[in-house]
Amino acid sequence: MAVHVAGLISVIVFYLLILLVGLWAAWKTKRSGQEEDSENVMLAGRNIGLVVGVFTMTATWVGGGFINGTAEVIYTDGFVWCQAPFGYALSLVFGGYFFAERMRSQGYVTMLDPFQQKYGERMGGLLYIPALLGEVFWSAAILGALGATLSVIIDLDIKTSIIVSACVATFYTLFGGLYSVAYTDVVQLFCIFIGLWLSIPFAMTHDAVGDISLNATTNWIQELDPKYSGYYIDSFLLLIFGGIPWQVYFQRVLSAKSASNAQMLSYVAAVGCIVMSIPSVLIGAVATVTGNV
Repeated sequence: MAVHVAGLISVIVFYLLILLVGLWAAWKTKRSGQEEDSENVMLAGRNIGLVVGVFTMTATWVGGGFINGTAEVIYTDGFVWCQAPFGYALSLVFGGYFFAERMRSQGYVTMLDPFQQKYGERMGGLLYIPALLGEVFWSAAILGALGATLSVIIDLDIKTSIIVSACVATFYTLFGGLYSVAYTDVVQLFCIFIGLWLSIPFAMTHDAVGDISLNATTNWIQELDPKYSGYYIDSFLLLIFGGIPWQVYFQRVLSAKSASNAQMLSYVAAVGCIVMSIPSVLIGAVATVTGNV
């Protein structure tokens, strides 16, 4: 197995940076003198500011699965089927408008607290099961996308990539809780955004890549077949309303310094979802015309 040395070095530097930022956030938390109870670990002492909150809220959706999936659907089905950026953005808007301020004002710890208070502990435990399964499968999708990315960059086995990535994330989270996660989200989003935009000029100017303009022969926009309109609407509504009841979303909402901040970071993160999808859309469009010249 030939390992790409430059790619390996860059990945090691990235992981070290993430690990150091996570440990620094953990040290900052301990230095502030906050008690290490479960609520402070989960919600960072309800002290996440607006700027960091926007980054970590955006990162709840913008991960490896989001980035890779957006490019993939552009390549396979066209822009008309690229629903995730807009569906998740609307889920943040609706979540912010209907739930964020009220949930933060009530001082809940998890999104299941209102159900448990109203319907009892048994119902809370029952509702925990689908919430847990959703988080497990979503985490698997993110780690799978990360493993595929590393296997392309440094020709590393996907299973090894997933195990190493999971261990690094678990390590700094154990020390710093949500504080570490929030600050590493800032670093990761910067790396994703800058890295993707740096790669686009190289992709577009490659000899094997054709014209991606709308006047070109290959139309990566495509059209929606009317017979799929029902499925299209159903999947779009699933993204919007299915994107609200996630603990990772409400964890960020409940960790905000104030109820107004909780609502505002939801709105700004909605814009962030769309902006972060732009380079992925362009990469998907490039893939549709690769080899056509």
